[in-house]
Amino acid sequence: MTTAVKKKAPAVALKATPAKATPIKSAPVKVAAKVGPIKAPMPTKAPVAVKAPVIAKAAPVVVKAIPVVAKAPVPARKHEFKGGDFVVYPTHGVGRIQKVDEQEVAGLKLELFVIAFEKDKMILRVPTAKAKAVGMRKLSTPDVVTTALNTLKGRARIKRTMWSRRAQEYEAKINSGDLVSIAEVVRDLHRASGQPEQSYSERQLYEAALARMAREVAAIERIDEPTAVKRVESALVKKAA
Repeated sequence: MTTAVKKKAPAVALKATPAKATPIKSAPVKVAAKVGPIKAPMPTKAPVAVKAPVIAKAAPVVVKAIPVVAKAPVPARKHEFKGGDFVVYPTHGVGRIQKVDEQEVAGLKLELFVIAFEKDKMILRVPTAKAKAVGMRKLSTPDVVTTALNTLKGRARIKRTMWSRRAQEYEAKINSGDLVSIAEVVRDLHRASGQPEQSYSERQLYEAALARMAREVAAIERIDEPTAVKRVESALVKKAA
């Protein structure tokens, strides 16, 4: 068996034809007409640290001791009247100051004259600040006593009015505290022998005025009250004579 051997064809050298370079057309690039501003990214805020509340500590208060300066004692207030003095209170007559006292009334301290009226067995307390306003006074002077006694010797001056009206006027004179005015009441209401007797109310006013006048004369001249009454009545007898 015959094996056919195939002959190889001679290799032909092929010339490579240089290919023409085909120009590549680049696609037109479209540029945006308006380019807006490029915004930078907002910076992220850093977390705020929360501060703890500040508690103010009070500074310790230093108390300084202030030296106490001892003040001189305030001298006692001087009054026109003092303990032991005889005084005339208009509506009660002659009394004697026992002492000057202090009492608390409605939360206020009041300075009071404590006055004793022995004849009436009465104690009266008068605020020192109001003593003048209520008419409290010292005893009359000897000259006033002389004027009062001379008044008793004068003629009675009786008004022609109703007794009730005259009684009010007499009572007002007695409570005025004026020694001469009291003497006028004694003079007008006195009845000598041979004159009409006094009515009951006239007698009461007469005795009240006589007692007021006699007590002040007794205190001024330092005699007892019965002696002072006799002296007043003697002046009335002289008038009648």
